[in-house]
Amino acid sequence: MPTSRDLTVPPVHQVLAKLTLPMVFGIIAVLSVSLIDTYFVSQLGTEHLAALSFSFPVTMSISSLAIGLGVGAASAVSRAVGSNDKEQAKRLSTDSLLLGIFVVMFVAVLGYAYVKPLLGLLGATGQVLELGARYMRIWFISVPFLVVPMIANALIRSVGDAFWPSLMMIGSALVNIVATPILIFGWGVIPAFDIEGAAYGTLLAQVLTLFASLAILVMREKLLSFQLASKEQLVASWRYLLSIAVPAAAGNMVNPLSIAIVTAIVAWFGEKSVAAFGVATRIEFFAVIPMLALSSAIGPLAGQNWGAYKVQRIIDGLKISYWVCMVWALVLSAFLWFTGPFIVGAFTDDGEVAAQALSYLRIIPLSVWGYGIVIVAAAAFNSIGKAKVGLGFYVVRSALFYVPLSWLGATFAQIDYAFFGIAVANVVSGVAIGWYSLWWLNHIQAKELQE
Repeated sequence: MPTSRDLTVPPVHQVLAKLTLPMVFGIIAVLSVSLIDTYFVSQLGTEHLAALSFSFPVTMSISSLAIGLGVGAASAVSRAVGSNDKEQAKRLSTDSLLLGIFVVMFVAVLGYAYVKPLLGLLGATGQVLELGARYMRIWFISVPFLVVPMIANALIRSVGDAFWPSLMMIGSALVNIVATPILIFGWGVIPAFDIEGAAYGTLLAQVLTLFASLAILVMREKLLSFQLASKEQLVASWRYLLSIAVPAAAGNMVNPLSIAIVTAIVAWFGEKSVAAFGVATRIEFFAVIPMLALSSAIGPLAGQNWGAYKVQRIIDGLKISYWVCMVWALVLSAFLWFTGPFIVGAFTDDGEVAAQALSYLRIIPLSVWGYGIVIVAAAAFNSIGKAKVGLGFYVVRSALFYVPLSWLGATFAQIDYAFFGIAVANVVSGVAIGWYSLWWLNHIQAKELQE
């Protein structure tokens, strides 16, 4: 099924640029929503900002579940496209959406019912816990409208189209950015919903994205089948998809879960430190956009070329991506060193919160190339059907380095040492995983040549 979006023939650097650049703008739009929410909620007070910070690991975990389901679907579909099996691609696309709907409905109901115990486990107490619960109840209602578009967009990217997913991400973000301050503070006949307004803005944007993504998937890409699968076919498809999606989802959840643990560690230093950590990590997520875009681009490239038995193109794609991560970390570090005070000042006027957030932004950025290598390598291995290896990359980075070194630094009774622990974890894990990913693929290629 060769098309103008065939990723097995054009030069690798051109494919990466074509898929990465649109996603840069899309991811900027999506992450700007988090920053906008943080900015406007911060105007309500430090307790509101802390409540949003406690909710962040939970929302990231659920979002990562959705990303994992999308990764599983895109991995299977991209390899079917690479091997020129159009009917299998349609069947897997349809079954993956059905699976996503089933899973997220269960998660949404469970999360809504146990929102307070969940936030309490992270260290939220008193008024901060009450505010966090008010925000999260609305957010859990929006979960089904979050997950289905994320899976649909992953499917669209798997066939080599990054433009429409990016456009939908931008449109959703614009709706969210306009609606959030109105719903938080009120305007005209619209009442002020306080912190719940941020969640309502997200819900509104996601409902619109749901219909847009499904329309493109059906009418433009023609990736959905309206023939009901037999029970045996559906079970076989779900089993195949889950073999990739479960470890991929677990891998995507490792990072926010580790952030949740580190948030609890940071809470040892007080609510202001939690607020600072929340502001800094949101800015950091915004700052690593090129690496996130690369991770979304390497997936379709790796999946299609694996299906076409072109391993060298995957190796070349990883090498280019790793160098881009290193160069970007240098640029980012220099930029935030000088602009950090102005950026942090836009989110808080509390001197202690600002000082701690600025400290994070001057320690971590030079090391983020290591984190970039981890997410790019994991995305590539997920897409070639080696999702357990991708999960292993995240576990190595988080369980062996990120959490232990953060805890070790915190034991010195200064939060800066915890930040230094995070930086060391990024560097060590990046070197180890970058080397292993290239070694493994070269080994596979050598075996294929021998055979």
